[in-house]
Amino acid sequence: MRNLLKFLALMADEVIVGLFLIWVLSGFGVEVPLWAVVAVIAVLLAKDFLIAPFILRGGLNARPQTGSESLIGRTAVVVEDLTPEGLVRIENELWSAECVNGTAKRGEDVVVIGVSGAKVLVERRA
Repeated sequence: MRNLLKFLALMADEVIVGLFLIWVLSGFGVEVPLWAVVAVIAVLLAKDFLIAPFILRGGLNARPQTGSESLIGRTAVVVEDLTPEGLVRIENELWSAECVNGTAKRGEDVVVIGVSGAKVLVERRA
């Protein structure tokens, strides 16, 4: 739903420019050819299709894709029982981990909620 609202916000400029070119200017006696209106709308749509992926993925607020901060929110599999410390596997890498809400058994899925040095802080899935 949030992405739909972002996309509709991106489309607002096409609607405003289209109304201006067709309705407002004609009210002042300026007739804009249909081909010119279509060309302007096409350029604005092309702009939207170029920036939409950036905006819909979070833009400047997107989570970093490198470094330990990129692990937050990912799912890990317990390799060595977390009582509360042990090992987890995150995308074929082993990490020291600490379960912040109790213990987790081998094979369970946990979620990374933070990083402390070279150790990930995880919690069991609810």
